[in-house]
Amino acid sequence: MKLDLSGCIDELRRRGLVPDDTLAVFNVGSVARGWANPSSDFDFYLVSRTVPGIEGARTVPVPLAHETISTFDFPFEDRRWEVAYWLDSQVDQMLAKVSWSEFDAGVSSLKVMVDTEELFLERISTGMPLLGEDWVQRRRAELDDTAYKAFVTTRSLAEADGNVEDALGMLDVGDLVSAVMAARKALGHATDAVLEGSGNYGSRTPKWRARRVKEADLDVLPFKTFWALETMADYDEADPAEWVRRVVKLCKDLSIEVEI
Repeated sequence: MKLDLSGCIDELRRRGLVPDDTLAVFNVGSVARGWANPSSDFDFYLVSRTVPGIEGARTVPVPLAHETISTFDFPFEDRRWEVAYWLDSQVDQMLAKVSWSEFDAGVSSLKVMVDTEELFLERISTGMPLLGEDWVQRRRAELDDTAYKAFVTTRSLAEADGNVEDALGMLDVGDLVSAVMAARKALGHATDAVLEGSGNYGSRTPKWRARRVKEADLDVLPFKTFWALETMADYDEADPAEWVRRVVKLCKDLSIEVEI
């Protein structure tokens, strides 16, 4: 569902929410990706050079030199709007965290970013610029030159592999219910790894995983195959181990196809 964003900048300015030194404003999340519904929130990222003074804003901690971002939300026309305020210098730091030099140095993919940072970098790729399109395009190009894809793909592969091993170990001792749960987690992480390898990010918002599979339309993971396993459509309660082994095989097959 496509929603009209044409008047958003004017409304944000009318409320005094766009500082004078703003470099970019872009809509993010489900609305930007075309996955919205009539009650979807309007979420915006605003990037400026200096810390904005927005009365009533909340702060969110981030592990950067400037240790917080600000968020401000309000209702408008039966919809919730939220603006998250980032500094241009914070974007520089996040891109530096996922440089190839950091990846080659063996920095752990599990620790390089917190979710808030990862979501920002992911949404540079999919956000809809409302102001400062040149800034957004430049940052997209810079992101493409980093090891961001390698970091997130490596992490998802590691998590998938760990859950595959757990599932097989649980089968060995007859813990079938736990094996099923581990296999389900392995499927999610392996799916994320394949998607991330193709540049379709979003593993920190798993509710959109099925939409990402549909959008990516990859030969190695047809939506029909994914959805049958995700919904456990052909799971046999009399033989859980058979379903677990099928999921494990798919996860191992997918890991071979992942591009880092």
